[in-house]
Amino acid sequence: MIINFILNGEEVNYDAYPGETLFELLRRYLHYEVKGNNCKTGECGACNVLIDDKPIPSCTLLVGKVIGKKVTTIKGIGDIDKPDLIQKTFVEEGAIQCGYCIPGIIISVEGLLRKNPDPTKDDIKESLSSHICRCTGYIQQIVAVEKVIKKIKEVK
Repeated sequence: MIINFILNGEEVNYDAYPGETLFELLRRYLHYEVKGNNCKTGECGACNVLIDDKPIPSCTLLVGKVIGKKVTTIKGIGDIDKPDLIQKTFVEEGAIQCGYCIPGIIISVEGLLRKNPDPTKDDIKESLSSHICRCTGYIQQIVAVEKVIKKIKEVK
């Protein structure tokens, strides 16, 4: 089946297999570094992508569900050569260690800030609650998100 969607701002068309997940499609066609797929149940959050600005685990999302949708991966937010504010701040705050789960976490934070540019600490905790991170813990990540919000406010 041919599916079409917007990937990181660019319209794409791919031939998908029946029952194929978005994670599998991104890996197969694009060799995308969608991290994770450790759990294959959507519980760890490592493979999250934004679907119309909402964080969704790509390992459980059948590709047919993204037809006509806007899909944003970590590469659509920033990369090592041009990191975005969230990525820079996570590095500055020591909220990144092994890097396995961080792309999914960055995606979730981006989704949170697109929906609510001034979230409470509880909102931040809720947005991170679907992630498993055994290296840094969550305090540094919460602090990093709070610093991102502060930096955004300073610019305005």
